[in-house]
Amino acid sequence: MKPDESNSSQSGAPLSQQGPLDSQPQTDSIESHNAAAQLVRGQINSIFDSQDTQTSTTPVTDRNTQTTNPDAHPYERTHVDHVDPQAEQWQKYHSAWQTYYQKYYEGYYTHHLQQAQSALSAHNLTTAAQTGTGYFDNLANATASDADSEILSKDEALYDLRQKLLTKVKSSAVKVRKSRHFVPITAAVIVLLIFAFLQYNQILIANVMAYVSPGSINPQTIVVDPTTNVTVGPQPLLIIPKINVDVPVAYGIGNDYNSQMAAMAVGTAWFGIPGASSVPGEVGNTVIAGHSSNDLLDKGDYKFIFAELDKLVPGDTVYANYNSIRYTYVVTGSKVVSPTDVSALVYPTTKPILTLLTCTPLGTSQNRLLVTAEQVSPDPSTSTAAPAGTTSNSKPASIPGTEPTIIEKLFGAK
Repeated sequence: MKPDESNSSQSGAPLSQQGPLDSQPQTDSIESHNAAAQLVRGQINSIFDSQDTQTSTTPVTDRNTQTTNPDAHPYERTHVDHVDPQAEQWQKYHSAWQTYYQKYYEGYYTHHLQQAQSALSAHNLTTAAQTGTGYFDNLANATASDADSEILSKDEALYDLRQKLLTKVKSSAVKVRKSRHFVPITAAVIVLLIFAFLQYNQILIANVMAYVSPGSINPQTIVVDPTTNVTVGPQPLLIIPKINVDVPVAYGIGNDYNSQMAAMAVGTAWFGIPGASSVPGEVGNTVIAGHSSNDLLDKGDYKFIFAELDKLVPGDTVYANYNSIRYTYVVTGSKVVSPTDVSALVYPTTKPILTLLTCTPLGTSQNRLLVTAEQVSPDPSTSTAAPAGTTSNSKPASIPGTEPTIIEKLFGAK
């Protein structure tokens, strides 16, 4: 049945049976309160009016109208029984109350938000008036929209968060610097980095030098027609135009480790062994060794002269100046062998062969790269045979490589 309309026509306060409204603050907006209450009353009345029309055709006496029968008991009330509300009607009833609460709290919090913004704007204006600066800026901020205020609040929150994180990081950094463990740990890390650089600088620098021109090429020394005889100086040279190599060659030296390292410090070294001791212009294998990498602290200007030797492919041209004659060679192939595979340099041949020798992979001395080339100029058929016993060098146990690193030398490596 309908709630008492006389009770509902009172001031805009919520219905007395709704307990949560009695405890709300009294500072809310009266207009929004009354509007929300009136909306709920109308929705509830419409629900019961609809029920009265559907369930009864008997006129219902208005409860607020006094009876015209003088004999009736003054406290007697007449009413028509109603059927129990249906589920759909209860749903509409609760939806009406939910709408009421939503609008009520929306008005309540909007009112307090406006009050807080007004107080903040007033504070800004007061501060600007006292300092005498930024008056118009604060005035503009005071009249900004709610959306602008919300954006400003987010920006301020992010700024405060950044400041807190920055302060925390600075505080932690100060504590770490003052810690008695910080200095020893830092010193240990620095020492480890120094040892790592001393041990592996060959790998780091060799990979850089592989892209840097290792020599200075004189354009006049490059032969366009390899069959043309060119008069050259007496200094023995090795010229590889493709990888920009123009380096002296030391012939007639020993094949022991010390002799080879001393020669490669000032250029490249002739590596003559029994069965492979020819020189340019002779039938047989002429072997020339050079560094692809070496320790940065070792002496010498040619520590990376063969850093790009692996770029040579069949058909590339190599020149060797020897006894004032320029010999032209064409690359025929390459292979990788172990340092102890000295026999890879010795094989029977009826042609003048040039073999270039260096360490591989780049920055290490794990293996040896052999690049072979055949003489094409002067005419190979005019080459002389390598005389027997032209070298007193005995066959070494291994092919020369790089010098030990500083760390390896500290532990006795040779």
